[in-house]
Amino acid sequence: MSRASLEKQPQDVARMFDGIAERYDLINDVVSAGQTRQWRRAVERAVDAGPGDRVLDLAAGTGTSSLPFAAAGAQVVSCDFSLGMLQAGRKRNPSLPFVAGDGTRLPFADGVFDAATISFGLRNVVDTGAALAEMRRVVRPGGRLVVCEFSTPVWGPFRTVYQEYLMEALPRIAGAIGKQGDSYVYLAESIRDWPDQAGLAALIQDAGWTRVAWRNLTGGIVALHRGFRADA
Repeated sequence: MSRASLEKQPQDVARMFDGIAERYDLINDVVSAGQTRQWRRAVERAVDAGPGDRVLDLAAGTGTSSLPFAAAGAQVVSCDFSLGMLQAGRKRNPSLPFVAGDGTRLPFADGVFDAATISFGLRNVVDTGAALAEMRRVVRPGGRLVVCEFSTPVWGPFRTVYQEYLMEALPRIAGAIGKQGDSYVYLAESIRDWPDQAGLAALIQDAGWTRVAWRNLTGGIVALHRGFRADA
């Protein structure tokens, strides 16, 4: 899978992530100039998980994004549909519970989580609306959703430079580190074609979440969206 396909066949996307699993975290740190760590801290604060809270970390990959929730005493489940990512995660973070699952058909009962979060994975799900609705299904009434995803820089000149970086430099850097530059061509295109902040907020609302709001990180390169499941 070397080019972005807006149809995003799940088996192709899973195969792509299987191929980059071992170096995925390293590549992300390099191509983001270390910003991924700040973004993860912002997600941790937005989820605000405490001891005993049940947190679903969807598209968790190797589990790096799940570690802060476990450290806070929450019962976190790291869920991903890439078996390669799960295998790498089990080796690196054996204390975390990893579960294979499709974001559009989650293998969990209704209302079993206090919070659901997904970082940099929602745009890779074949059906965004279905994934948002599934996360709402498995979260209890009053529970919360946090989505961290690439978005649209708010300053026009910087937006132009950023898009050129995405399409040109990012695949080259990733290829030099992980020999999987073609995969990052897809990832760059998927970022470019993703809805902006208001567009994603509308999708979250359409899926039934309430009190939806967002804030920009790193000038809008990333946006952090949060919503709540209405009380029954």
